[in-house]
Amino acid sequence: MPLVSVVMPVYNSAATLGAAVRSVLTQTHADVELLVTDDRSSDSSMDLLMEFAAQDERVLPKTAPERGGAGRARNLAIERARGDYIAFLDSDDLWLPEKTEKQLAFAAEGDAPLTFTSYFKMDADYAGESTDWVPNGRVIRARGHVHYRAMLRRDYIGALTAMYDRNALGTRLMPEMRKRQDYALWLSIMRDGADARGLAEPLAVYRAGQTGSLSSNKLSLVKYNWSLYREHEDLSVPQATRALAGAVWQSLRNSRI
Repeated sequence: MPLVSVVMPVYNSAATLGAAVRSVLTQTHADVELLVTDDRSSDSSMDLLMEFAAQDERVLPKTAPERGGAGRARNLAIERARGDYIAFLDSDDLWLPEKTEKQLAFAAEGDAPLTFTSYFKMDADYAGESTDWVPNGRVIRARGHVHYRAMLRRDYIGALTAMYDRNALGTRLMPEMRKRQDYALWLSIMRDGADARGLAEPLAVYRAGQTGSLSSNKLSLVKYNWSLYREHEDLSVPQATRALAGAVWQSLRNSRI
């Protein structure tokens, strides 16, 4: 049974953290370790994590030496990982119970070192557990196969669904960027020759705003995408402009779901 290392950054997430952690611990594939980096929260997040750790040895929390943002927190967790696979979940999102089991089987059948799945969207005020989730019509559909050039035009991979094979790809850290580190990681893996494959079934739940809203936070990502295309991927201005247009279109499209 492969061990899956689940990477979770936390910052002042006490309100949603419990449900996120429980969604990992109730996976039908139980061979997981939950590597949590608390980015020096000022709320009770770390206290809650220590309670989970006392009850379940698979929960492995650690406080970051200093505030470094989500990307640095994820890297600190990845550096502690022992698993065959690295997967990602933020502290306000949920995995459905069969997510790990089904994605591992999908990865093995397709010989795919980088996989992702479709996922649901929920409103920000959802207070239930992953085991209570009732499927709705708000689904971000996974594309079946994504190569590097397609990924440049649009980020097809929801970070809460991504999983990579550490035995095939080695330990891959996120680039040290303020935002869009996850997108940069997928691009770096695919630039090295590994395509990504998507599982059509929705197996996670993303906490989002109301249907039809495009938050200022999403709009603020435009400059980070531009920096990613120009500095990290070394695209020309015309290439970066086309890629940015695709990213904006995707945000508009997904905001309507």
